[in-house]
Amino acid sequence: MQLIDGDIAVLKDQQRKGIQQKSLSNEQLELIYRNKWFKIWVPQSLNGLGLDLVSGLSLLKELAYHDGGLAWTVTLCAGANLFTGFIDPAVGQDIFNSKTVCFGGSGQVAGVAEREGKSYRLKGLWKYATGAPHLTHFTLNAYIQEDGKPLLDEGGDPLVKSFFVAREFVLIHYDWDTFGLEATASHSFSLDNIRVDEHQSFFIDASKSTRTELLYKYPFMPFAELTLLVNFMGMYHRFLDLIEKLFVLKSNGGRWESAESKAAFRMLDEMQQDYTARENSIMELAVRSWDNLENEADNTTLYERIAMESRDFVEIILSNVIKLYPHTGISGAATDNEINILFRNIFTASQHKLLQKNLS
Repeated sequence: MQLIDGDIAVLKDQQRKGIQQKSLSNEQLELIYRNKWFKIWVPQSLNGLGLDLVSGLSLLKELAYHDGGLAWTVTLCAGANLFTGFIDPAVGQDIFNSKTVCFGGSGQVAGVAEREGKSYRLKGLWKYATGAPHLTHFTLNAYIQEDGKPLLDEGGDPLVKSFFVAREFVLIHYDWDTFGLEATASHSFSLDNIRVDEHQSFFIDASKSTRTELLYKYPFMPFAELTLLVNFMGMYHRFLDLIEKLFVLKSNGGRWESAESKAAFRMLDEMQQDYTARENSIMELAVRSWDNLENEADNTTLYERIAMESRDFVEIILSNVIKLYPHTGISGAATDNEINILFRNIFTASQHKLLQKNLS
């Protein structure tokens, strides 16, 4: 799925505005709504794009190439909108027909849900709800209690369920103040004894999908690993392209010593080749895992490879960006320079624990 030139122009024109105001601009949001990017994984019957896994990954990667902050927001919000496949279909029909519907929230388990018959009372504080200012519904994970006592699941562990709550019941804590991904506005939020009905709870489990579309049978962990990884890939690809342009300019200007320039170009070429090989490998895994799902074949080994290769890829990206950055000179330290924006976005994104090799 390729972006049209007019949309790319808006992405480029609005990126710095989103950074400056620390949230997506109205123009960026209108572009997202018009193209249904928050609804990448929502079925067409619910006014979504209904893309398959591979097409959706390609779109997210291209968005990240042009604006990492917007792409990260789209990825996390579209990923939360995926939950339409796990909630009551009648409720989903009512909610997801809206043009501006946007789920988002926190993946951490950080609050409690007191069960009261067929309803729950939610209380707690959750961090890092990407896109908080424009979310229509907040998603969260909570420990289930009854009469003040924790309930256990079939394995004897504390029972955890996921919930969604309309924006009007949520208190947003405007505490997102990072040196990158500023426009994602990933603020914390809290609930204080908010009552929700049973149909606002769900399990993110392929075996508990409430819809028949194949996407909702794809396990959430490799799905999350792939969708986050393509953001790194898109931003890194753009970083490499800008570094190449910079090297060419330095060479043509005659200010670069021959020995240094040759070594720098050789290093860059090796990184570009490595990127292409890794990109091909990870996309092939995505294609094969999707085809296997369609054919009801075993995907266990492929999911393990996705987990391993995605983390290896991110580690290489971070290492290579650090090696290249000193070659950008003082211009690369200017906060308005796109190379600097990419550097900040990539390293802020690296704090997401899912793709951290030693902390996952």
